[in-house]
Amino acid sequence: MEYVRLGNTGLKVSPLCLGCMSFGDPAKGWHSWIMPEEESRPVIRSAVEAGINFFDTANLYAAGSSEEVTGRALKEFARRDEIVIATKAFGAWGKGPNQQGLSRKALMQAIDDSLTRLGTDYVDLYQIHRWDYDTPIEETLDALNDIVRAGKARYIGASSMHARQFYKALTISRANGWAQFVSMQNYVNLIYREEEREMLPICRDEGIGVIPWSPLARGRLARPWGEQTQRSQTDKIQESLYGQTEESDQAVITEVEKIAKARGVNMAQVALAWVLAQPGITAPIVGVSKAQQLDDALASLDLELSAEEIAALEAPYAPHPVMGI
Repeated sequence: MEYVRLGNTGLKVSPLCLGCMSFGDPAKGWHSWIMPEEESRPVIRSAVEAGINFFDTANLYAAGSSEEVTGRALKEFARRDEIVIATKAFGAWGKGPNQQGLSRKALMQAIDDSLTRLGTDYVDLYQIHRWDYDTPIEETLDALNDIVRAGKARYIGASSMHARQFYKALTISRANGWAQFVSMQNYVNLIYREEEREMLPICRDEGIGVIPWSPLARGRLARPWGEQTQRSQTDKIQESLYGQTEESDQAVITEVEKIAKARGVNMAQVALAWVLAQPGITAPIVGVSKAQQLDDALASLDLELSAEEIAALEAPYAPHPVMGI
């Protein structure tokens, strides 16, 4: 495994990040496809043994049980100083008005709760899951700075938002001498490339690490057009992202399938190889529910697409409405 720097920091991460959203307690009622702990642990162990040192979760995932399962497994399978743990805050963990969002009160509670569930004194990367329109960004950034100075987080990052919002946050932090966002976790894949317009250029200019979520478009890029899985039929998030299909999506997926067959590899490897080849991408976040999916993700690191193949994959794309923020 060849490790890469997260943006302009000195932090070294694997070029794949294991997304832990699918790990947790199915009894929490979050999604029907959540993997219980006994099924999650072998996947996490295999990732560690393969050299993946970067793990991403959130306080929202599986009602907090994703952090619990991930934390227990990593404590057993790896040394704390060998791994990079990332989590996120914003989502509601209760019904009270202050049990969600990015206010100082909410963030101070959320970080302590996440540390308890993860079983660690600090997280390496603490991210805001979405933009909070009810809290001044100055309040959020000041609180995040205090969390870093208190040693509860080594770095801070952000997730999907408008490019103007991200740049505003960077400017405010810089002006106040506060800890700045070092990473952006945004929605990037072959059938959603709107981030190429503004967000990705900003990240390259500012030296921000990019760790895309859903690089396989929640599995759509890993199987022929029209093929369904249990998750695709029950995933409410997928329904919101793909409520209306695009003709261009079908054309892109067909091209992925064509190149995969010509190369003798799985579609997931081709789609991930394209993401990895994009300028400024640090480590796509891959979700795994089967051993084969982890194998495909690792194999994509060794798959180098030709310029002609990349052009063929990109040619059918058509502009999409903004999604995922």
